[in-house]
Amino acid sequence: MQKSLDRKLDAIHADPAGCREFILADAKDADMAFGVGAPGHSPERYDGELRFKTLADYREQIRQIIRSEFVDIMLMSTSTSEQMTLVERLFENSPVTPAARANDTTDIHILRGGRIHAAPSHPFRTASLDHIQCGELDCSPEDRSRGANLGLYSITFNNDPERDRIALEHFKAFREEAERKGFRYFLEIFDPNVPDAVRPETLGAFINDAIARTLAGVAQAGRPLFLKIVYHGPRALEELVRYDPHLVVGILGGSAGTTRDAFQLLHDARKYGGRVALFGRKINNAENQLAFVQFLRLIADGQLEPEEAVRAYHSVLKRLQIPSARPLDVDLQITDGSMSYGGSTTTISLPRAEPSKPATGSQSAARRNEPPLQPAAGASTRGPVDLAKMSSEERLQYHRDRLNRMLGEG
Repeated sequence: MQKSLDRKLDAIHADPAGCREFILADAKDADMAFGVGAPGHSPERYDGELRFKTLADYREQIRQIIRSEFVDIMLMSTSTSEQMTLVERLFENSPVTPAARANDTTDIHILRGGRIHAAPSHPFRTASLDHIQCGELDCSPEDRSRGANLGLYSITFNNDPERDRIALEHFKAFREEAERKGFRYFLEIFDPNVPDAVRPETLGAFINDAIARTLAGVAQAGRPLFLKIVYHGPRALEELVRYDPHLVVGILGGSAGTTRDAFQLLHDARKYGGRVALFGRKINNAENQLAFVQFLRLIADGQLEPEEAVRAYHSVLKRLQIPSARPLDVDLQITDGSMSYGGSTTTISLPRAEPSKPATGSQSAARRNEPPLQPAAGASTRGPVDLAKMSSEERLQYHRDRLNRMLGEG
């Protein structure tokens, strides 16, 4: 089965200006940053004490989202990727592409009581590419496709000549190894993790220039499939997209905020030229992850506006009798969202959207009044489904039907 990621990348490069495809990823690699707390808080409380979910809970949620097919990429740690790809073989008949975090710079080593993440970032790589690809230290050529063959590589530029040079040398070594082993990657560029490294008003420009300069010396065979960066607003995003239409730009979700924060961020990134969104904590902290991801998918595909998606999400929670973390009026608010892993350095303010106007003939009203879509042509649950052969409306109905079945609504 063709992976939706590959189909969408082909379509984007064939028509950079006109293609409306959007790539969505669930970043379930938090165990390489937060340790025991990565799975999130457990809803169960023991004598008033908050506890964390277990790694087993975390992996079960990953399985459910893979099976939902709402996302194009599932990003995991190497150990979880091994379980899902090599042991359980969950991706063999799935349009979802498995990926693993290929390096873990010290600014994501976020330990309770720790200070490592606050010090200037140092390059570091726990994962072996061979372990990601085949689960062994040295893969044979035929075994390299057994596991995941896509990874995230991360760089944190701190505007420091020596530290940034070392980071670039490590990136060069990774690129060369990846190319020799046929390993694909996407490139994450974090904002500086030390204060006052760059003036706030020039931060977006600094990151754009760092990306363009870094990749100028990289031939096509060694370039990333796409980028993962902080959203610094329309001007910075449009500048980078315009600079090179074939440099597929994606945004990272950052820390958890309101549901509107997540939905608006995705909407705005798509509006101003972004082609990819990777959400981690915003998904992981959702009251119902499957429903939350479905609404991300609908926004990414241009089917829903952020405000109506928040209202619809709350309706789903109410129907499922799941308490919402925030009242609807609070969850509709756009707040400042921290975009660093540590949650303490870079913040951006998303522009406040105009309130929706339910005037006659509005798109929202039209969607509410339109007849239900017919069952998708290829949406049988028996055997693998080829989403590439469906129209956008058929894919929308297919995802709706799957979520309803998963939530016991159909």
